[in-house]
Amino acid sequence: MSWNQQQEQAAVRGLLLAVRDELGHAVAGEWQAAALAAPRHRFLPELIWLRDDQGRYMACDRLASPEVWFTAAYADDAVVTQVNDGEAPAEDDEPWPSSSASAPSVVFRMLEALDLSAGMKVLEIGTGTGLTAAYLAHRLGDSNVVTVEVDEALAERARATLKANSLSPSVICADGQDGWKQQAPYDRVSATCSVTRVPIAWIEQTKPGGVILTPWDNPWICWGLLRLAVRGDGAAEGRFSPYSAFMTLRAQRQQLRIYRDVVRDEHRPDESSTGLDPRLVAGESWEADFAVGHRLGDVWYVWHDEPEMEGVQRRLWLATTDCTSWAAVDWDGDENANRYAVWQYGSRHLWDEAEAAYGWWGSHGRPGPERFGLTVNGEEHRIWLDAPENGWTLRG
Repeated sequence: MSWNQQQEQAAVRGLLLAVRDELGHAVAGEWQAAALAAPRHRFLPELIWLRDDQGRYMACDRLASPEVWFTAAYADDAVVTQVNDGEAPAEDDEPWPSSSASAPSVVFRMLEALDLSAGMKVLEIGTGTGLTAAYLAHRLGDSNVVTVEVDEALAERARATLKANSLSPSVICADGQDGWKQQAPYDRVSATCSVTRVPIAWIEQTKPGGVILTPWDNPWICWGLLRLAVRGDGAAEGRFSPYSAFMTLRAQRQQLRIYRDVVRDEHRPDESSTGLDPRLVAGESWEADFAVGHRLGDVWYVWHDEPEMEGVQRRLWLATTDCTSWAAVDWDGDENANRYAVWQYGSRHLWDEAEAAYGWWGSHGRPGPERFGLTVNGEEHRIWLDAPENGWTLRG
């Protein structure tokens, strides 16, 4: 199945209308022109991965299922374009996404947040399909766009796709954590992967007064968009907004498991109980998760449904990223329960910390990400609520 130019333009215009509905306003004319010049489906690989009814990722081949493939290409949704870092999943393994084309509404929201003007130079971290680089190059010119991709196969494909669409920004295969100093400084650095810490190289390679825009990751929750302005003293400061959840920068990935990396048979945890429903603290509210995660800093959680424990329907596990402390809180399935068993091991009592963090969130008006900000000065990351003076050093 192939499309002529008229069909392509109709599909792009339909997508732009969907994006308008999501954003609450029309996409700016210069970005509409970029989208029409670089139709989204041209940048997607023949094989993409879509979720089925069970939430699993299933392969979708353009030749075998053209209608499904094209529908996905022009939906306002992310499309997984690579799984398992490009390795074929084993027959009995669940594929996991390692690269994707972001939802168009998220892409255009981020392009708006960059606040670009003619002559600006942009460094993009995470080329992926090359589509956002295409938009940037269409707007600013090839010579003002540098895009870095850690995966050699993805970089090669993006470079070829851009060339096929008469665009030639600099496509570099390198670790995006290091930026690309050879063509620095930049007016803007824009990442299409999330970070748990802002790499110093990004700040050093941004002009004073320039902007760094990156999705954010915290061990507790991967959510939020961070916009930093770089100061003349080499620090950077800015605020979060409640948008975007992206795959983590490969150099900052952590793939921890409770039973593989944390809990050991010889551990003897302290036993207690709590009157706070663990479901309120972890997973019920994105705003609560954002606040709790940033109060704790280096703690992650996972739910274990129906563990092989008598009388336990769900267990909440908490652990530090260095795997030295953990906690577990049990729920027996009773919606009217008012006490929950707690187990804590290590130098830190993580449930006590999480309970205190949740209480702090409530006492400060249940703030969402838009009330939080971050100041980065060298290696130090200080998170704050409402103003920099109301801050604390982010642990981890």
